[in-house]
Amino acid sequence: MLSLISLAAIVSVAHAKFHYLSTQNLPTYPNTKACIGLPVQYSCENTTVLTNSCCNVVQGGLVLQTQYWNTYTGLESQGQLLPRGSWTIHGLWPDNCDGSFDQYCDLNRQYDPTPSPSTLPDGTTVPSYKGPSVRTFIQDFGRYDLLKYMDAYWINQGAPNEDFWAHEFSKHATCTSTFDVSCYEPGYQGHQEVVNFYETVTRVFQMYPTYNMLASAGILPSNTTTYTLSQITNALYSQIGAVPYLGCYDNGTILDEVWYFHHVIGTEQYGHFKTLNSTTPSSCTENGIWYYERTATSEQVVSY
Repeated sequence: MLSLISLAAIVSVAHAKFHYLSTQNLPTYPNTKACIGLPVQYSCENTTVLTNSCCNVVQGGLVLQTQYWNTYTGLESQGQLLPRGSWTIHGLWPDNCDGSFDQYCDLNRQYDPTPSPSTLPDGTTVPSYKGPSVRTFIQDFGRYDLLKYMDAYWINQGAPNEDFWAHEFSKHATCTSTFDVSCYEPGYQGHQEVVNFYETVTRVFQMYPTYNMLASAGILPSNTTTYTLSQITNALYSQIGAVPYLGCYDNGTILDEVWYFHHVIGTEQYGHFKTLNSTTPSSCTENGIWYYERTATSEQVVSY
């Protein structure tokens, strides 16, 4: 006969095993059953009124996949490094069809510890978030694979990566209709849409291997050679069939950003992204653009 202590131990192990299994790769997808049979149209191109904002990107229909080229992180001593041979993720931004944009659209889902801006145009204050990190949200869904990818390619500068991730969700995803909590009912689990957004960001990022597209055209980071705006633009255009936005600082001479523009058919999570010409003029000068090499100790080899 089992002693009470032995029985308690068995129950404890069984409970722990159940909890472990229940938190492994929990589903993060929305409920799209209501989308079946509805008109299929690209965002910002619909000729009829879109009736279900969970099935189509109604709010934030001009979608930008944005990337950074940074040369250091500022947290190298803590192991926060840039991926060798790759640009990094900035975000997935929901501009409105007219090019305007909203931000921090749902303060009940504000996880940004240092919101920027901290005050919206209408005077609303965006409170700083003090709760558990969004990193724990990903862990709660058992998505350690996703977390590993984000730590490799979605890198912050001067602050922990998860602060950047929280900022991007809170400022941008809350303004995208297909990430509304209602799109995950019935059976919504807390922070399900947050993890689903991060999955989506990484998926769209992989559509645009900017480093390789430029390198294949002979455009490599250099501390001795500059490039022209047309060289960089034409190299990317030859691969994607559209003109992206190129961002530069220091009077337009140092390249550090690229934005790819889209209309989306279906949900932002799983729909088709149609690449468009940028609606924003480049901030880079026409000639003498530096695409600087990274600090050697700021990079790491990644396995993806």
